Amino acid sequence: QVQLVESGGGLVQVGGSLRLSCAASGRTFSQYRMGWFRQPPGKEREFVAAISWNGGRTYYADSVKGRFTISRDNGKNTVYLQMNRLKPEDTAVYYCASDSQSIVGGPLSSRDMDYWGKGTLVTVSS
Repeated sequence: QVQLVESGGGLVQVGGSLRLSCAASGRTFSQYRMGWFRQPPGKEREFVAAISWNGGRTYYADSVKGRFTISRDNGKNTVYLQMNRLKPEDTAVYYCASDSQSIVGGPLSSRDMDYWGKGTLVTVSS
């Protein structure tokens, strides 16, 4: 049974930084791509970032490009999202997700993800 557990959310001021982590278990983590999504209050879930099985390829939503960095440590079965220069519009519940693919060629669709964590709340205050 695949499990994804996010951590690292919290309250941060505008311009601050946070690093989210997602610990995976239940299958061979290093074989699969991983993604981060977020759901702002009152809005639909949206794609944030994705990383290929070996970390060699990444993809970002335009809204976070240049501010967020996705990375992974296959030895620790963990994917990270480093978030810098945070803005109020980054406030959301952040989810990590995965499917059975390994390559990243563009944005991921939430409809295609097979596994989800429960999310971690990030609040950016002004």
